[in-house]
This record gives sequence, C-alpha cells and structure tokens, in this order.
Amino acid sequence: MTKPKIKTKTKTKTSKAQKVTVTARPPKHGCQIVGIGASAGGLEAIEEFLSGVPLNSGLAFVVVQHLDPHHKGIMCELLQRTTPMTVQQITDRMLVLPNHVYVIPPGFDLSILNGVLHLLEASVPHGVRLAIDFFLRALAADQKERSIGVILSGMGSDGTLGLRAIKEHAGAAFVQSVESAKFDGMPRSAIDAGLADVVAPAEQLATKIISYVQHVPLLVTRSDVAVADTDQSGLEKVVVLLRNQTGHDFSLYKKTTIYRRIERRMALHQLKEIADYVRYLRANPTETDLLFKELLIGVTSFFRDPEVWEQLKVDVIPSLLSSYPEGATLRAWVPACSTGEEAYTLAIVFREAMDQARPTARFALQVFATDLDSNAIDKARVGVYPSSISADVSEVCLRRYFVQDPGGYRVSKEIREMVIFAPQNLVMDPPFTKLDLLTCRNLLIYLESDLQRKLLPLFHYSINPGGVLVLGSAETVGTATNLFEAVPGKTRIYRCRDTLLRPDLIEFPAAFSGRSVSEKPIDKLLASPPAVAAEPNLQVLTDTLLLQRFTPAAVLTTHKGDIVYISGKTGRYLEPAAGKVNNNLFAMARTGLDGLNAAFTRAVRHGAAVELKGITVGTNGGTAMVD
Repeated sequence: MTKPKIKTKTKTKTSKAQKVTVTARPPKHGCQIVGIGASAGGLEAIEEFLSGVPLNSGLAFVVVQHLDPHHKGIMCELLQRTTPMTVQQITDRMLVLPNHVYVIPPGFDLSILNGVLHLLEASVPHGVRLAIDFFLRALAADQKERSIGVILSGMGSDGTLGLRAIKEHAGAAFVQSVESAKFDGMPRSAIDAGLADVVAPAEQLATKIISYVQHVPLLVTRSDVAVADTDQSGLEKVVVLLRNQTGHDFSLYKKTTIYRRIERRMALHQLKEIADYVRYLRANPTETDLLFKELLIGVTSFFRDPEVWEQLKVDVIPSLLSSYPEGATLRAWVPACSTGEEAYTLAIVFREAMDQARPTARFALQVFATDLDSNAIDKARVGVYPSSISADVSEVCLRRYFVQDPGGYRVSKEIREMVIFAPQNLVMDPPFTKLDLLTCRNLLIYLESDLQRKLLPLFHYSINPGGVLVLGSAETVGTATNLFEAVPGKTRIYRCRDTLLRPDLIEFPAAFSGRSVSEKPIDKLLASPPAVAAEPNLQVLTDTLLLQRFTPAAVLTTHKGDIVYISGKTGRYLEPAAGKVNNNLFAMARTGLDGLNAAFTRAVRHGAAVELKGITVGTNGGTAMVD
C-alpha cells in the first residue's frame, strides 16, 4: 500500500477571514488517533470540533455516537459539509489513515487492533449500550500513551471509564466545557472524575489537541538509558519539588513511568525541555498538585481481570473459610485502592463465596483499603460510581449490591460497611497485620526493583501463614519464593508460607515508630528475645500471643480526639463519617456513644482512666451492650 504523503509545514498565515492552518508533525509510528465520543446534541458539537481541524493535521479522528440501530446513518454526509478531510463510515477491518474522519455505523460496537478498526455486533446483556467507553478502552489498550480521547455533548456518563483507561496508559483527555455543551451529562461526569486534561468549548479543542501533539515526544522511541543520561538532573529536581510540596517521595518509582507523566504535562503546557518544566513547577505550585494526581492515576475498575475474582470466589476464599470456626471475622487489606472499586469488588466476591461455600454459616470480612491519594479515598468512601460501570458489573450484581442514584450507582450499605478507607503511604506508614488476604495489584510494576524487594517481606509479615497475596497480571513475587508459593492457576495468587522471617531482615516503614528504619523499633513491639538467647523466652512468647488475640480494640488519639493509630477490630464502635474524610474519634463514634465526649474530656483533664459501662451502641441493623 502506498503511504499517504503528509505535509510538514507548521503554519500558514492567511487573511483574517480564512482559517489559520496548523499542522502536526508526521507520525513515525502510524498516525495518532483521536477518539471522539458524543451523544445527545452531539452532531452540533462534532461539527464545531471538526471546524477547527486543518486538512493536513496528520491526525485521524474516529467518531463514536449513540445511534439508533434501525435508523439509516447519514452522519458522514452531514460531517463532510463541515470538514475538507475525507469522512467515511467504518467498515470491518478498515485501516486508519491520517487526515481522515471515521464514523461508527448504527448497531455496532467498535474496537481497534494495531491501528485497524473492527466492527462487532452490538450486544446489550443489561443496561444501556456504552459504545464510547468500549472504543476508548480499546484505543487506550492499542495506542497506549499515544491515545487521545475527546468527550463532547451527551447525556449520561458514557466515556468516563474510557477516559480513565486512556489516562492509565499516559494518554490525553480533552473534554467539552459544561457551559458550552447542549447536554452536559457526559462532559460533567468526566470532569467530576478528575480525568480532563483540557476543558474548552468544542470549537477550541482541536487546536489544543494539535498543539499537544506537536509538543509531546514520541515516547516509544525513548529508552531507560536515554532518560537517565539526558534528563536525570531535571527529573530529580521534579521529584524534590514533589516531595517538598506533597510530602511524598517518588524517587523509588520507575523513572520511565515518572518521565512519561512529566512529558504529558510538558506537552499540555507546550514546554520542550524538562528544565523549562522545573521552572514552571516552581512558579506554579498548583501544577505540582496536578502532577502529583497524574502520578496517582489508579489502574482500577470493578471486577478487573474476571478470572482472578472467579478463582478467589470458587477456590481461595472457601479454603480460608474452612480454617475458621463459624462467627469468625477475616481481615483483608487493599493498598493502592484508588477510588475503591477493587475493595468493594473484594467485599462482593467474599459475600458471594460465603453464600456458596457455607450458606448457613455466619462469617464477616473486614477490608482495610488505603491509598496515597486522599481525594481518591474521599470518592471511595462515598461509594457512588457512574452508570457506565454496568459494562463491568453484571445485572444481578447491580441489583443485589448497588442502589440507583442520581449520579449512577451507589454501593449498598451492606457492602460499604465491610470496607474502611484511609489515606496511607505504603512506604512510610505502618502496615496492617494479621491479614487473611492482601490484594495489591498493578502497583509493584510502577516501583523500582529495590522497593519491590522491601515490600514483599513486609507483606509476608502482614499476612497470616496460609493467607493469600494477590498481585497484578504483570507482577510476581520474584525471588521471594521462600515467602510465598503460587496457588495453582494462571492468575498471580500466592499463599503465604509459614516461614519465620527475622524482624531485623524486614525494612519496616520509618513511621512505624516515628524513628528511622535502621533503628528497627519492631524488635520492641514484638517483644522478641535477644538474638543471643539460646532458647525462646516462653513468658514473652505467651504474652505476645495473648496480646495478639485478646487485647481489646483500641485507638490512640491526640488530645483533640484525632485518631493516629488503630489496634484491633473497632468496627463495632467506630465508622467513617459521610462526606469529607474526618478521622476524629467523635465524628466516627457510632450511635449510642454519646457519653464518649464527656468521658474523654475528663480523662484528658485529670490524666486518669475513665470507664463507661452498659452503653447501648447501634450496630448494623441492631444494638449491642458494651463497656
């Protein structure tokens, strides 16, 4: 096939009445593809968008709309009047070429593989069709960091999950401003989710996309060595500025991952050198916050990698339940939980596994879900997700575990109360312990190997012998096979070996005691005998066992009641308050603990213990008497 010729001029000055021609450079790895999603009122928005695209932009545009499958498609004829580019209705296995507009035909879903478009017969097992999400997800998987998504006027939330996938792969998201959209549902959903890189009227978006493409480097040509040799100094300065403003250290994240995100921000601001970006960061503190959020884009969705959840439900969780007496509470931890989909999925799968394995028995699961991003934690606590999650969640599951909400779907109270969300720095803050299950998927791949090797022993310390560690599909335990053994199957599920790992071989987070890691404060916490002792100290071991199993639930607070540490199972007495995160003891106290405030004040004022007895505390659907 003869390759189309692409002009490389960047600007052509014309009279005021004519359009200014701005063209992107010719791509070296196939043309860059822009996926456009629109729904109600979308025709006008698409026309306004295309009116800003010059003939020789070097880009290809794929338009996906919600179309009546029984209505004859005339979109191509309508759009051809707006643009000098060739407008075509998509046929199966059509190769994407630059300077073309491709329009989805009615009654089909659209995917892409290696730059070739594929039509699939529309299948709607439940809910409304989400054709925009379907294509944008495929575009993200196929084009990776070169993918560009555009959301224009439309009702509902279709496109939000597709933009999230594009952002996960370091692509770019452009959204029509709410004020300029005839129907603002789709743009508002994408903006509220924090996914929009650029928000502007439809007629301005094309120019901004072309400027972005002209400035963004072709990352596929870069290597780890090139990044380290040419821009290491600037990269380190960015990490320092991030640490100074956010308090979080990204020096142990993979350099290529950080650099890719930095390059995206540079392209959006049309900056050519990382040194320019360092100066921009220093002059604009809000940009530091935006870069911080960019680095924390979560790779998450409900029931991501279905085969993992199926194995947990059918094999792993029933095996864990069989080792506990009825009435036991299992503990799970989901670090890097992002906006909560993974944690809630785990709670749902546990509920279903319990119903199938031992339907008449009563077990409970307490899920601790943490993330570095406090904004993501806030959204997770609310538990409201766009209606487009119906693409990942079955109709049966939606009916049982979700409630219809004006914003989409709200996680049911039964599932929400199984999960406690909290901000946490996995590297610096104390880990959760005595766990039966720890799922940490798609985090290790972003970390340098040294940090991976430090976290795996920490995970082993946190999980009970025989407990389970779940990693992402591209992650393994590496050389830590002495700590974990693979569970049979193709998934990355591992069982924790009953291996005694000396505490001094584990690099515990510095905040575990407020001292440096090198001081190994965990030795005192475990009350372990001196290393020179010839035999174990039975009294110390017995005391440790009693403390682990019978110590009452407790919280350590400041003199104002702000919680700084939790020990044991406090869910019967405390629950997260709705709204903005508030870790204050009094804000989290369950109904019935009204006397807590006065007792706390007396204890602080007099420096003595205060006891309350016979208090009736509200529980999930009932009450309980506590001291």
